[in-house]
Amino acid sequence: MSAAASARSILTGMHEIMASRVHAQGKLDRVAEIVGESLDSEVCSIYLLRDGMLELFATRGLNQSAVHVTRMSIGEGLTGTIADRMEMLNLAEARSHPNFLYRPETGEEKYHSFAGVPIVYRERVVGVLCVQHTDPRRYEDVEIEALQTTAMVLSELIAHNELVDEETALGLDKRETGPEMISGLTLVKGLAAGRAVYHQPRVEIVQVVAEDTEAERQRVYRAFDRMREQIDAMASQIEFGKGGEHEEVLETYKMFAYDEGWSRRINEAIDSGLTAEAAIERVQQHTRMRMREIDDPLLADRMHDLEDLANRLIRIVSGQLGTAATQGLRRDSILVARNLGPAELLEYDSRRLKGVVLEEGSLTAHVVIVARAMGIPVLGRVGGLRGKVRDGEDILLDADQGLITLRPTQPMLDAFEARSAKHREKRAAYAELRDVEPFTRCGTRIQVQMNAGLRDDMSALQLTGADGIGLFRTEFQFLVSATMPRREKQTRLYRDVLDVAGDKPVIFRTVDIGGDKSVPYLRSQNGASGDENPALGWRALRLALERDGLLKVQARALLEAAAGRSLNVMFPMVSEPWEFDAAKAIFDDQAEFLRQRKSQLPEQIRFGAMLEVPALAEVLDQLAPRLSFLSIGTNDLTQFLFAADRSDPRLAERYDWINPPILRFLNRVVQSLVGHTIDLGVCGEMGGRRLEAIALLGLGITRLSITPAAVGPIKELVRKIDLTELKPAMQGWLAAPPENMRSELTAWASEHGIDLD
Repeated sequence: MSAAASARSILTGMHEIMASRVHAQGKLDRVAEIVGESLDSEVCSIYLLRDGMLELFATRGLNQSAVHVTRMSIGEGLTGTIADRMEMLNLAEARSHPNFLYRPETGEEKYHSFAGVPIVYRERVVGVLCVQHTDPRRYEDVEIEALQTTAMVLSELIAHNELVDEETALGLDKRETGPEMISGLTLVKGLAAGRAVYHQPRVEIVQVVAEDTEAERQRVYRAFDRMREQIDAMASQIEFGKGGEHEEVLETYKMFAYDEGWSRRINEAIDSGLTAEAAIERVQQHTRMRMREIDDPLLADRMHDLEDLANRLIRIVSGQLGTAATQGLRRDSILVARNLGPAELLEYDSRRLKGVVLEEGSLTAHVVIVARAMGIPVLGRVGGLRGKVRDGEDILLDADQGLITLRPTQPMLDAFEARSAKHREKRAAYAELRDVEPFTRCGTRIQVQMNAGLRDDMSALQLTGADGIGLFRTEFQFLVSATMPRREKQTRLYRDVLDVAGDKPVIFRTVDIGGDKSVPYLRSQNGASGDENPALGWRALRLALERDGLLKVQARALLEAAAGRSLNVMFPMVSEPWEFDAAKAIFDDQAEFLRQRKSQLPEQIRFGAMLEVPALAEVLDQLAPRLSFLSIGTNDLTQFLFAADRSDPRLAERYDWINPPILRFLNRVVQSLVGHTIDLGVCGEMGGRRLEAIALLGLGITRLSITPAAVGPIKELVRKIDLTELKPAMQGWLAAPPENMRSELTAWASEHGIDLD
């Protein structure tokens, strides 16, 4: 039997049950019988969430005496695991799962196979539907899909019959009345204050089971046509310039809107007996479960785009079109959403929209690119937000420190406004340093450059007065594209960057993808894209040398873009000299190809490397004669030195940059290059922090490439430093490390009147 036929059989029976006058408990009992019979499963059980516990409400096959007796916590046993992770389980042998928990009162010891799906209402788990069988077997995909469809219809029955707590059904936690601070992940920096506005009022699905399948299908077809018209119109009306990465994002977004596979899955759900709205919601729930299984952040972000479109489609088909954007913002607002698509953000009035807070979201999300272009601060990964914030409440958003404050008191509001004013004053003071060259008190010129990766980032070069681009990350164009970027498109981007930079230098880092920045159109031939330790795997220069066609195209694009100008090329993750030589040879070959075609070449080509892999420090004497410059990538270098994955929250803050191991390593690199005419610098977060910058200057590093926001503060810092005092102090601390290097350096800064805020 097909998935649609299995689900239709169950839905027909459930439709009759829901229309009957039987009490709620009786309806649940009948549902368990129908599902068990339709799937030829010996056990079918329904667990519901009550008082924070999963309680067995109905069963076919288990001991009836266990009903309303067997209870377990979220995360406890297989049923609790499904509720906790909001994902299905399908096991041929239940006992093989590490979370298996035997409950003797149920009489389930004779059953081997187990499958279960979450019952979700308003994006919250309200229960679990599971089946069991004596024979050890995995349930077929058609059976799992039938279970998932049943669980969706069951959620409406449960909520409408008040079988779960009101707070659970409404998706609300117990309401707090006092102020509360919640941390999140900074996606776009900035400070903002405003009233909470929910992006998306809940679309109520009034009817779940279809009466006329063909009529529902036609409703979906019409909704698809209207949605695509909206997306096409929106893409043609973007206001902040042509050719930016946000434009590429919308092209990828349009690709999803026209995806035939997505519309086919919705049609299959309609075939099972669901209404158009319920079918879209059913596919959307499946998408959410897949998102939780995806480790690749880029693919997960693209799944978010698909869900954004599903939200739009379900609003169109239901006629419930209102969002906060269409209703209009009447005051300064902080937008609250579980997630947000790039097109949805563009619908808002940027004069009233002051900030965005997301329950999910990531640094590579498409909405982040658009928000950065609009100048809107964004905080992501704020868990459980929608259960804590009321529409219209005051929110203080501090995306610099990764915090939001809910329901602030008046003193908190006053303090935040004072901090915002001070923030504006400091920015104004730093802006005055835009055209001031950063010399130390002893007369040493420090190069303060900025990092970039987007065409839109380049505007900060003039605003901050940075000395140039010390790191242009070329991979972003690869990450937001659905396919490999064509050479012409790459050339256009690189030429635009050089045009904006003018006579200031730009160091282009060749593409650093792979590992934890994988792209769907490029997979390792041996499957290495699924490495357990992606930061240590098939990525950056390793990938580019294996797939040398990628590097050849990028080399040609860079050479053509820099025709008649200087070109600075930096290779990432160099571990041994031969890797640098192999990469440079590809550029040399492409330059020769262009020369034979009488094409104009760059006037000068300088090649450099990033020192991220500690092994390279041991062979710098061999590589140095071939280098024009060397940039130390402190972010990756630190995690490699300490064997500490920086994406693991348990380790991210554990290893301090200002401690003897990292500073002694950096000092050794500096000393090994004495006598070589190599431009040595640091590009990474370390150089943008004032205390860490003092340490780097004390080691003799005179070029820092940092985030644009840090350029002003670091230029101001440089003018207070006397290297003739700092360098000897640093060498003394390295020779005989104090108990706490950070405290020692902080005290030194205080003695010399240096503010570290």
